[in-house]
Amino acid sequence: QLQLVESGGGLVQAGGSLRLSCAASGVIFSFNTMGWYRQAPGKQREWVATITSGGSTNYADSVKGRFTISREGAKSTEYLHMNSLKPGDTAVYYCYARGRDLDLRDMDYWGKGTLVTVSS
Repeated sequence: QLQLVESGGGLVQAGGSLRLSCAASGVIFSFNTMGWYRQAPGKQREWVATITSGGSTNYADSVKGRFTISREGAKSTEYLHMNSLKPGDTAVYYCYARGRDLDLRDMDYWGKGTLVTVSS
């Protein structure tokens, strides 16, 4: 159906920047929403940002003004540009997508995650 593969994670110092990418491949009937979630050790997975098929974006308060979510024109790649990173941003970041498969069933798709570590 749809495969999501994240990349771009790594180690960065506080105040630095990092860009995550999510490449989508496969065939679905329609696209609804894509976004990013993150999960720190011992914490619940939390929502970070979303972008709709129309280009509307939403951000968690904790990242608003620092992170930017975008989607390539071909809608095959999603990005999360992270600026002014803080140690609290350290987490595994997961790409997310929601759409309808070829049987018109609403489906949620997840990547395997990429680790972002922000040092103080």
